Formats: sequence, C-alpha cells, structure tokens
Amino acid sequence: MNTLQHLYEQLRNAFDVDDLHIPLTAVKFYRKQELIPGHIYAHHPTDLTLTSCQATKQASLGDAVCLTLENIGCVAAAISFGLVNKDDEQPLRGPRVYTDIMKNQSGLEQQFNPPTPRDFTEGIVYACRNSGHFDYCLFGKEDSGRYKDVRTAKLAVSDMMAIQPAIMKGVFFFNHEFDDQELEPDVIVLGVRPVELARLVQAYQYQTGRPVQSSMGAVRVVNSDLIVRPYLTQDINISTYCVGARLIAQFEGDRLGMGMPFSVFQELVKAMEASRTGYPYHQYPGAGG
Repeated sequence: MNTLQHLYEQLRNAFDVDDLHIPLTAVKFYRKQELIPGHIYAHHPTDLTLTSCQATKQASLGDAVCLTLENIGCVAAAISFGLVNKDDEQPLRGPRVYTDIMKNQSGLEQQFNPPTPRDFTEGIVYACRNSGHFDYCLFGKEDSGRYKDVRTAKLAVSDMMAIQPAIMKGVFFFNHEFDDQELEPDVIVLGVRPVELARLVQAYQYQTGRPVQSSMGAVRVVNSDLIVRPYLTQDINISTYCVGARLIAQFEGDRLGMGMPFSVFQELVKAMEASRTGYPYHQYPGAGG
C-alpha cells in the first residue's frame, strides 16, 4: 500500500516545479461502534473547541486533530459529520467557537441561548435578521445573515450533504506527515490555487474522460462540500471556502478547496504522472510554488 507521504511526494513531483506546496488534509471517520485508537485520540483537545475549518487548516500544517461531539466548535459541522442529529432541539453543551462569536457580538452574554441543531436545519440561524434572531448574528446588528430569509436558508440547507442520522463518533484530521503507515483516510482535501486546480482537472480527465463536478455553497463548505459530499458520492468536488473558513480559520485568498475519496486521490496521483508530458505545467504562468 502506498503511504500518504509517498503519494504526496509523487503528486508534488508530477507538477515538475521546485518548492511547490499544496496543503493537504486527510480525514478519517470513526463510527459509534468503532474504537478510536489511543494514538489518534491523543490529538483530541479538551481545553478548547475547533471548527472543522480550523481542524482542516491546522492538520494541513502538520498538527493532527481529532474532533468529537465534545470538542467540535461548529454545530453545523457536527450535523454534517453525523455527530449529532440535525433535528435535535437541545444545544450542544459548553462553549463552541462558532456560537461564542454570536454571544460576544450580541452583548447578551448572560441571556444568550445558543442555537440548536434544529435551528440550523430550519434556516433560522442563517437567516438571523429575517428570523428576528439578532442574537445569532455574526457581524453585529447590521448583519444581513447568510441568506435573505428563512425560506431561502432552509432551501440552501436542504442541499447541504450530511451524514444523517448521527452515526459517527469522531473525525480525525491529519496530513502526510502523520506517523501511521496503516492509517488509510476516507477523504483527501487539497488547498489549491487556480493554476494548480487546472492541472489536477486535466490529469483527472486525461485518465477518465469525465468532467470534474463542482457543487458550491455559501456556508458549510469545508465540512459539507469538501469532506462529506466526496465521502457520500465517492467523487471529487470543488468549492470555494466559506465565511467561517476565511475569517475563523484564515484560509488564504488565493486558495480553493478540492475534496475527493482517498481511492480517487490515488488514481489522480497516477494520472498526474501519466499526463505530465501532455500538460507542461512548468510553462503555465504563475506555476511556481
């Protein structure tokens, strides 16, 4: 079995340019009946919560993270990952990064009641202005919300892929530097510049003849578009990073996300090598790392 480290080096080399860095995060799901190995659970922080965007970014930098219902910082990601049922009417206990932003901006720290998973599912959170829940705003009283009204928000949410009902125990985020040659991820997420994305799409179509699909949403991009959609469809998806990824996790302005099942990643690496002479990437403007 090719290790993730080996595959990553093959991928980089196939671009034929020096010092190319493509952030990579590998994602492994653990179902409720499975045991999370101790050396993986050791990366389960207990003194803070992290959004899925933060975990993805952190893992790409070499700092592995295991998220569970206890330390996931975003209710929406907990829904997407199948850690909580989408219609639960009880808020997640304790502080959470995403809802703490709401609490702090509202000035209602003492009276703040965090939104429930059902509030997200029904569109109430994302249409905070229209729903009259100004305590769910992220950017002060003038915040328009993420959608113009509850009906539009609920329509958008209905198209966001999620693992439901809740069957997952944990989600592990790591990269090619993680020392476990037996750990096979479920999904690979690459942070790519448009010029790198072009070359990857070219390699994929060289091998398959199939176009690469793109389903982009305004929110839940990392957890739903880039991780869960590839996991459930077993196909590639491309999306921009959402407001949480940009502002909370600080994803760079020149990066897009490309998510795929691990098996597709393995084939894509082979395709990059096989097609390198047909697509001279090193001649592309801006190709250098």
